[in-house]
Amino acid sequence: MTTPQTGATEYDTRIRRAEWLSSQHAFAAEFLDFYKHVAAFQKMLGANIAASSGVKSVGPFTVELRAPLDFTVLLPHFRGFLSTIEQHAPAALAKAAHQMSLLPSDSWIASLEAYWQHAGKYDQQVGAFAQFLPRAFLQPYAEFRATLMPRAPMVVTVRVCPLCAARPLMGVLRVEGDSGKRFLLCSFCSQEWEFRRIHCPTCGEEAEGKLPVYVAEQLPHIRVEACDTCKFFITGVDLTKDGHAIPLVDDLATIPLTLWAHEKGYSRLQPNLLGT
Repeated sequence: MTTPQTGATEYDTRIRRAEWLSSQHAFAAEFLDFYKHVAAFQKMLGANIAASSGVKSVGPFTVELRAPLDFTVLLPHFRGFLSTIEQHAPAALAKAAHQMSLLPSDSWIASLEAYWQHAGKYDQQVGAFAQFLPRAFLQPYAEFRATLMPRAPMVVTVRVCPLCAARPLMGVLRVEGDSGKRFLLCSFCSQEWEFRRIHCPTCGEEAEGKLPVYVAEQLPHIRVEACDTCKFFITGVDLTKDGHAIPLVDDLATIPLTLWAHEKGYSRLQPNLLGT
């Protein structure tokens, strides 16, 4: 499994990529401009989590990634996070953040714990919009915890994340030799693991004719990787076509592809941070 950096430099890279994509694709500018504020907060929170931890490494298989949350580190930052969302989010999400800010801290803890234990692992009735607040707030914590975990044994074509058992958010095609190697990016802890190219991550379909790939003219390096057997899809970022892409960020600009896929009857396995 590969381990992307999740320190300040990584967040800065994400913000710069969001700025560039926003300047190039007007249809995604509102989402991407909002995401820049989210990522700036996540950068600050991630730095505080790392500074407060004092943990350098974790011995093999001694700690689970989803071990109980450390609210002494997290909770002092949650009101500031809600304020950031209230100031910069689209109206409906800003209202949700304001309503959450009026609740007692016990309600905050319950919401964060529920997301931390179950997100990405089960089919939930809670939609992507309702999950946004705990998901965006806890993403830096999940990524930090993942960097402390021992690497899982390399088993190709595992359909859930070997570290946290969450479902994949998307695929990533990375340059290897004269072609590319496929990885899946975890929807919870943002780690990657190797995955076969002709294989559905939802149902395991292997027939190439039942695994169509669609590309939009506006975003030639981003693909809809669909399955005609289970009717689910994931997006895929092809780094062999655009080596500057940041998968987690470029995925936020896939609105036309997502709408197209839904019109064709496909459902996304896991929505991205902004629910698309």
